[in-house]
Amino acid sequence: MRRIHIVGGKNHGKTTLVVELVEEFVRRGLRVGTIKHTHHQHELDVPGKDSHKHREAGAAVVGILTKSVNAVFWSNVDDSGGIRGPVGDDRYRQFEPAFSDCDLVIVEGDTMTAAPKLEVWRAERGTELLAESLTNVLAIISDDSLATQLPIVARKSITAVADFVLDVVHS
Repeated sequence: MRRIHIVGGKNHGKTTLVVELVEEFVRRGLRVGTIKHTHHQHELDVPGKDSHKHREAGAAVVGILTKSVNAVFWSNVDDSGGIRGPVGDDRYRQFEPAFSDCDLVIVEGDTMTAAPKLEVWRAERGTELLAESLTNVLAIISDDSLATQLPIVARKSITAVADFVLDVVHS
């Protein structure tokens, strides 16, 4: 699975960039998958609905099939509250079958991964670069001036950002 992570501080524009990249890659004829990573604990399934009841009853994996969208839910927590299954970067391997026909997978977030990352940064947010403390940040996506040894790709040019991403995932 060829994946790249778009990271950045809160309200630096990660989601907007991911959406624009997906649109650009689709325009270029690529099949793109996305994964949203979050540190927050929240329920993805809807409590009270049948699929949620199945999981609460103990089903290890629950699938939902509709005319327009499909989903699969599985828990990463065992009966004692510990982590079950892969951890760290290995967790992404669980997604490989669903993303196998994608040319590229863009992950929004996950600063802890060893995978290649691009940082979106906006001076107006007043935060330090995450790249100063993270590994594998390959470039900063920004229209602002900043002092860094990393390449800076102009945020206003989605074409330039997309070209950079393709260079990274194909190298």
